[in-house]
Amino acid sequence: MKDMKAMARPFLALYAMALVIALLGRIGLAVAGGTGVLAFDYISASGVPVLDVICSILTGSAFVAFLFAAGLALCVSTAGAVLYGALASRAEGDAGAPAVRPRPLTAFLWGWATALVALVCLMIVVLGILSAVQVGSMSSKLPGLPIIVVGVIGFAAFLGTLLGAASMVVCACVARWRAGHSLEMALVVAVAACGAVVAALTVGTFSALNVASISLPALGGWFAADVVANVAMLFGAKVYADKMSLAS
Repeated sequence: MKDMKAMARPFLALYAMALVIALLGRIGLAVAGGTGVLAFDYISASGVPVLDVICSILTGSAFVAFLFAAGLALCVSTAGAVLYGALASRAEGDAGAPAVRPRPLTAFLWGWATALVALVCLMIVVLGILSAVQVGSMSSKLPGLPIIVVGVIGFAAFLGTLLGAASMVVCACVARWRAGHSLEMALVVAVAACGAVVAALTVGTFSALNVASISLPALGGWFAADVVANVAMLFGAKVYADKMSLAS
């Protein structure tokens, strides 16, 4: 019972963060559905939004397998941010390893690497749930392999700014805890505040992506806004972490 009480607060904080994320996701879906960004009805006609075409193949067992693939990618991404925060916050000499300082550059680079591994894991599983006919049909509409590889690396770099920001926010929360504040409350507030920004930008990005004919300027504008927001959170968290470190 004593151990249960000792672990209660961290686990309750975890559950609170999960509920906050679920709530933000529900709000985002409601906005996306209400504004027509996403359609939740079955559509079989031609000239439909891109995501409806892609997701039309995810039925039955393929849908279940894709849920596993998506879950794996999300777990890798989340674990990367948590691992960075844990490594950057440990004291010098812990586990016989030197302490490492959290920096925006390393947070981005490890975020990029984590995003790339998550995407590779996703593709490994997804390619196993598509039939040869589906793969052939999709391949005929895609650019060459070198362009696809460059695109995946570039998209991973874009996601790296998000995961890097998440990593640095974790470090900022730890720095606040070391200054005498509640770690659990800091994490919940960070998830709510940063999550709201990410949710709003995600809906906007999907509004430009999930259309029958994609406008590259509009999509590029949203991607640019995403990167700017991610970089702002990345460096903002670093400044806050340094401030808390000086106060502790």
